[in-house]
Amino acid sequence: MLPSAREVLADLAARRVSARELLDARLARHEAVHPVLNAVVQTDLERARREAADLDEARAHGTELGPLAGLPITVKDCFDVAGMPAVSGNPAFVGRGECADAATVAIARAAGAIVWGKTNTPLNLGDIQSYNEVFGTTTNPYDAGRTPGGSSGGSAAALAAGVSDLEIGTDIGGSLRHPANYCGVYALKPTWDRLPLRGVVPPLPENWMPPDLSVAGPMARTADDLALLWEVLSARPAQPRDVAGMRVALWVDEPGYPLAADVRAAVERAGDVLRAQGAKVEIATPPFGDGTGAGNDVYQALLLAVLGARNLTTEQWAAFAANRPAEPGPRYRFGSFAFHATASYRDYAVAAVARQRLKDRLAEWFTSWDAILCPVGPVPAFPHQHEGTVFDRDLDVDGTPVPYGHLFDWIALATACHAPAIAAPAGATAAGLPLGVQLVGRWDEEHRLLDLARALEAGIGRPAPPA
Repeated sequence: MLPSAREVLADLAARRVSARELLDARLARHEAVHPVLNAVVQTDLERARREAADLDEARAHGTELGPLAGLPITVKDCFDVAGMPAVSGNPAFVGRGECADAATVAIARAAGAIVWGKTNTPLNLGDIQSYNEVFGTTTNPYDAGRTPGGSSGGSAAALAAGVSDLEIGTDIGGSLRHPANYCGVYALKPTWDRLPLRGVVPPLPENWMPPDLSVAGPMARTADDLALLWEVLSARPAQPRDVAGMRVALWVDEPGYPLAADVRAAVERAGDVLRAQGAKVEIATPPFGDGTGAGNDVYQALLLAVLGARNLTTEQWAAFAANRPAEPGPRYRFGSFAFHATASYRDYAVAAVARQRLKDRLAEWFTSWDAILCPVGPVPAFPHQHEGTVFDRDLDVDGTPVPYGHLFDWIALATACHAPAIAAPAGATAAGLPLGVQLVGRWDEEHRLLDLARALEAGIGRPAPPA
């Protein structure tokens, strides 16, 4: 079993291992798995070794150090890091020149973390797989023929493979939760606007503005490590609490949301584990569209407008706008993207009003519930599928082809409504692929979701590491 970050930090504090030795061990692991995994795609080893040596010397002199002192970590390659400007898989961003640490990276570095590498993403973070023409394809540590997810796919793969001890990613369309689900690690999508996003690319820094929907968040191999990094990044410490008496809604049935049998069984098993620890787990449906998919339509309208503004060049946007369909057409197909990506301000404002109504209904619903237990996505990690676009691919759900965009179904509620959510491991398929679940909670109650994640880990155990 791979060590937890807390165990590694204890070894560093006790001087059973030095920061230099630990960094060298992670680099050796990276070199061993990189030819197949391709998770870490940028490095700054000169600076990392210098920082490790400085931390060892400071520790030897009894200097008070930060909570992550000497821990080697990687971050998603959408964060600017001094010496490693973000590329986000975009050839146009190669060679951007000097940059400062993104705000969230600066917090981790100030806590003593040694940021030695950057992990792979899809082009402009725009897929639920992680491949691009600059750095190539990242594979799943459990099956190289399958995706690790996206857009924080390199992050999750590096954690699962023991290349990194903690990771920082982002999420606007499940980009933390899908990779965690596919790679058997933990990820926290915090309440919107709780961690700074300045220095995340795209957009380029000169075009930055506070974005809707998108968040930065921690990733880790254990629930307790996830709590550690969240507390460091957010400055919101909380003592672990028992989950007995927590009211958890089990949500596995939603009209129009396909779900593989393995995934459903994992969510139901997780419900049994929480019940055994005293939580009150009952089947219930949160208010997100009254079975019509209306909530997901609101999410798509908001998401695609944000992505159109962030990712399309002026010329691309003009071309889409010139051929904008009169109606969005079927959800998850190209017509929907072309319609919403070129939305007027009025269109966006109408969607934002509809979102506020959803949030109001959810807030009322949460007076009777503490959390939702549901799937992350409809399937476990699927085979690499790079042909076409996300709007014309299909996904195989137990032998039935469905639009690829159904990967957004189960993550939409938390993102659209700005609520926190955790992806947590919950077993494996017969073939050994990780299976995960999603926990969604009330705004600013990340600590209670972390309690539930710890309870699941205690009842299910940690995933077996990849071979």
